[in-house]
Amino acid sequence: MLVRPLKTLKILFILSAVLLLFDCSPKFSNIAIPIEEVKDFSYNGAQVIEDEWWTAFEDETLNQLIDSAMQSNFDLAATWQQFVAAKATVSREASNLWPQIDASAQSAINLPEPDFVGGENTQLGLSARYELDLWGRIRTAVQAEKFRAEASLFDYRTAAISLSAEIATTWYSLLAAREQLRITESQIATNEDIIRLIRSRFVGGQIRAVDILRQAQLLESTKEQQIIFSTNISLLENQLAVLLGSQPQENINFDTSKLPTLPELPETGLPLELVRRRPDIQRSFALLLAADRDMASAVRNKYPRISLNARGQLRSNNFDNLFDNWAYSLAGNILAPLLYGGQLSAEVNRNEAIKQQRLYEYGQTTLTAFQEVEDGLVQDIMQQRRLENIARQLELAEKSNKQLRVEFLNGFSPYLDVLLGLDQEQQLRRDLVAAQLRQIQIRIGLYRALAGGFDTGRNLDN
Repeated sequence: MLVRPLKTLKILFILSAVLLLFDCSPKFSNIAIPIEEVKDFSYNGAQVIEDEWWTAFEDETLNQLIDSAMQSNFDLAATWQQFVAAKATVSREASNLWPQIDASAQSAINLPEPDFVGGENTQLGLSARYELDLWGRIRTAVQAEKFRAEASLFDYRTAAISLSAEIATTWYSLLAAREQLRITESQIATNEDIIRLIRSRFVGGQIRAVDILRQAQLLESTKEQQIIFSTNISLLENQLAVLLGSQPQENINFDTSKLPTLPELPETGLPLELVRRRPDIQRSFALLLAADRDMASAVRNKYPRISLNARGQLRSNNFDNLFDNWAYSLAGNILAPLLYGGQLSAEVNRNEAIKQQRLYEYGQTTLTAFQEVEDGLVQDIMQQRRLENIARQLELAEKSNKQLRVEFLNGFSPYLDVLLGLDQEQQLRRDLVAAQLRQIQIRIGLYRALAGGFDTGRNLDN
């Protein structure tokens, strides 16, 4: 059956040409960072940060750990699949820009045959539907999904940075715990030697029994620290194994190394460079653009829709002459929303509010990023001063204890002064390692705050 296809196409062509004259394609809104005046950071170092920021520590073991985790960590792999799903959503939405074609087949047997007169019992057909996207409604929906897919990719890059920072923090916490254990075991040996020494003096009447008890208490206190650091080592090894995608029960051999010497402060650059570099800020901006496209699509949803429909069929009472009878139809229609009780306008208002929400979230994410850099710079500088102060205290404590031991041996000072000085010196040695670890953790946080995306080994085209 032919339904005047040429006349229908002519009408739709003329209507399409008229509508295209009005340039109904939606434009991007003017979107800028909602901060009036962006100020420079308070400090600026000299060292240029590489994309793989952890290489600044010049620790080959750390490099191997992070490279391994990028491929084996399950959380990171799950975040990547989230991005893959987002790309599939874009392809699904983009398919609406193309005609939708369906095939159909139908066959039936009617018994007894004399009762079947002039009917159809076999049909083969094709049908196609296509919406003319004159207003850009479908295109803006596709653009929104593309921006959401970009946001998902930035989620993945943020997760990769967070994972690298967590591995670096765990690795150096493990090294610090091992160093603390080594110091503690050395202090236990020292305290045991002192107990043997003062016991011999106790026999000679040169020391009181209470001094032996106090020294024994110090020894037991040091052994308690040994238990604590041994426990921390086991827990940190388990944590590191899980971050690498392995079971905590598995024995993973880690090369023993010392805590690194930190390089100079990194170059912070301009705040706007940080905005363009950090994936979490890029993610927030991508979601803002997606919301802008959603709002544009909601506005275009209020406009009429023009679509084409085509259908062709082969019909017959039997298979022998199936291809002798055929018919087709071509039609066009316009669907214009008239009365929806304010539903379409409410949807526009909802999307506009979401866009404003994303704008404020973008501003807050940017401010938080600026704060993280500023906090990291201040903490790094102040922690270096604290570290130097603890080192000076330890040096003074060592000198003071040497003098107290001489005075004690010569009978000029009570053993209590020696005991207190020894306890303080041993605590300062442990505090020094803790302060070194804290400075490394602060530097890791600063690197993370300044970091951009890096190659994780996964192909974006797959």
